[in-house]
Amino acid sequence: MKYVLMMHVPTREPYKLMSWPPKDLQAHLAFLNSFNQKLRESGELVGIEALTGPDQARLVRAGKDGRPITDGVFPEAKEFLAGFWMVDVGSPERAYELAAQASAAPGLGGEPLNMAIEVRQVMSGSELPKELL
Repeated sequence: MKYVLMMHVPTREPYKLMSWPPKDLQAHLAFLNSFNQKLRESGELVGIEALTGPDQARLVRAGKDGRPITDGVFPEAKEFLAGFWMVDVGSPERAYELAAQASAAPGLGGEPLNMAIEVRQVMSGSELPKELL
């Protein structure tokens, strides 16, 4: 079963990660690199992507003439998607276990961030309504 583990950050501002003290930033990145390597070695990693900060996010809609209309940044939002892992695991519980591990990435002073990681199953062709196939 494939799941997407989406890392949310509780901010409306540009990412503050790059302003962390070097020691804290290095510990955080080392944790994420180690987590990613473990997923690769276990064969559970399908893909991983980091996203630009929320200060660069835009909501796009088609105008009446079909041309894009953009809106953003989104001051009403509480959290923003920072990035995601796509994993292929045997059970929802394994996806939750991996999400909890990612959530515990160290932050300032080495304290676990305990950031929100949203877990959602990726629907395969057999799970999609026939009208969409």
